[in-house]
Amino acid sequence: MGQQLLIYNTLSRQKELFRPINEGHVGMYVCGPTVYGDGHLGHARPAITFDVVFRYLQHIGYKVRYVRNITDVGHLEHDADEGEDKIAKKARLEQLEPMEVAQYYTNRYHSAMDRLNVLPPSIEPHASGHIMEQIALVQSILDAGLAYVSNGSVYFDVRKYQEDTHKYGQLSGRVIDEMLATTRELDGQEEKRFPSDFALWKKASPEHIMRWPSPWSDGFPGWHAECTAMGAKYLGSPFDIHGGGMDLVFPHHESEIAQCVASTGHAPCRYWMHNNMITINGQKMGKSLGNFITLDEFFTGSHKLLDQPYSPMTIRFFILQAHYRSTVDFSNEALQAAEKGCSKLMEAYKALGRIAPTQNAESGIQNYRQLCYDAMNDDFATPTVISHLFEAAKTINGAADGKVKLSQADIDELKGVFDTFLFDILGMRDEASEGGNGQLEDGLMQIILDIRAAAKANKDWTTSDKIRDSLNALGVTVKDGKDGATWQI
Repeated sequence: MGQQLLIYNTLSRQKELFRPINEGHVGMYVCGPTVYGDGHLGHARPAITFDVVFRYLQHIGYKVRYVRNITDVGHLEHDADEGEDKIAKKARLEQLEPMEVAQYYTNRYHSAMDRLNVLPPSIEPHASGHIMEQIALVQSILDAGLAYVSNGSVYFDVRKYQEDTHKYGQLSGRVIDEMLATTRELDGQEEKRFPSDFALWKKASPEHIMRWPSPWSDGFPGWHAECTAMGAKYLGSPFDIHGGGMDLVFPHHESEIAQCVASTGHAPCRYWMHNNMITINGQKMGKSLGNFITLDEFFTGSHKLLDQPYSPMTIRFFILQAHYRSTVDFSNEALQAAEKGCSKLMEAYKALGRIAPTQNAESGIQNYRQLCYDAMNDDFATPTVISHLFEAAKTINGAADGKVKLSQADIDELKGVFDTFLFDILGMRDEASEGGNGQLEDGLMQIILDIRAAAKANKDWTTSDKIRDSLNALGVTVKDGKDGATWQI
């Protein structure tokens, strides 16, 4: 943990030196999916972003407890306090039990995450499994005089909280007086004292299936209460890092801070991290706008906006090529460029195994390892890491073509840099070599290249050219170098 890691804190709006609350340990909570539909590219981004954060913190020596929740109750249609529960609505439309819907889409989400090589979190709590903790949280806010009961529902008193703390809006930068003027009227708002008050507990209507007994009514918890209760249960209060998409800053995370301050007297965490949005024609990609492409559609190429299928590692590389705090605009051209770039790095890594070291070569390679660490320590700058890996790939390709001399130490160091940063930290996998066929493929290609080399040695140019042209027709490029021929798909 000798690395000086800087993290951009959304709360302070600046990069801060990372100092965990307990030395050597990191507690990180990231808001997971609401499981009422298939995961899309917008879900892949926070999963991949915080997967890299998780991997890097572990790599530099921290023991990390990473909590990523599953929202399976309480997230209403309008991301507000009205409308139908998203999961209950899906269940009603499909004539299923709500938990059947939640389980089905949770399984699908896990499957997509596995394909994207996203590590599972340390703990994955479900909102529906923590109703008691949420009821206790609501009661503590009522006891503090910062919530009120109205017709069996419990609402957070934003105006009273603001008078006491002057803190509502600090994360999002919203001014509460302006919010009061612009908060839209929703059905049932007459239950609230104030339009900006948010539900901590909702009384269930007679047709609402998902309900639990509470001191106030048979009902269900508010969306914001879930994360506050589960974060505190598994990470203590306060903990180190709270992450999620930028679309959660308001109202979700702003309300989480208010709930935590009201119930404990302090904020829930030290560092707030938010990844930016995936856009499609400049608009946020999301289920609510209906402009999303599911991960399965990317993998199969079955969506009308896709020119071709894109593999999980192409998607992962596409996301990591942009800094997590910048927007990423979807386009087929950008994905095809990511596919090519990813392939170039994998081919360079393979080429390392074919380079004959030069005895007593003066090491002329840059310290790519330190450059990559510097980039990661600067708020997880994955695009900069990737640019250094491309530079390293140029050096490798130069050596493979006989234009650059590398010692065995250079080759070992370059291999180590790729193993550490491309595979361990960025979490990339070589899809072309997976499925147990990589060695077979390499072996068969070596036999073909040996036959071609023998034909060339016998000046049988017809056979030599036929092999090269036939491979080319199959999408395999053969390059002749001073140490023999190499190939790539």
